[in-house]
Amino acid sequence: MSTTPEHDERMAKMTFATVYPHYVTKVERKGRTKAELHQVIHWLTGFDEKKQQELIDRKVTFETFFQEAKLNPKARQITGLICGYRVEEITNPLTQKVRYLDKLVDELAKGKKMEKILREG
Repeated sequence: MSTTPEHDERMAKMTFATVYPHYVTKVERKGRTKAELHQVIHWLTGFDEKKQQELIDRKVTFETFFQEAKLNPKARQITGLICGYRVEEITNPLTQKVRYLDKLVDELAKGKKMEKILREG
């Protein structure tokens, strides 16, 4: 599934620091914890909590965020719809990675078990 160049550019230039509080609000509102959110981000990117905070403090764009990440090899198992896009069909690699993260946060907020979110088993 193709996204527009404008959409992809917007995703690349968005900062992790501006989106992160929305992730926290979303998961906590649904009874999940910030620690669980950090676990999900760590699984996808390899960033521990200290590194996540550093990236927030540096106000890095998603482009930089994912350039510095070591994407989990199981990330390709993330499928389904997020924001009207089928994640596995997104052709722009950066946009797909951002949507992977969105999808994991969504699964966490919807109460999915952590083992399922982290694609274990």
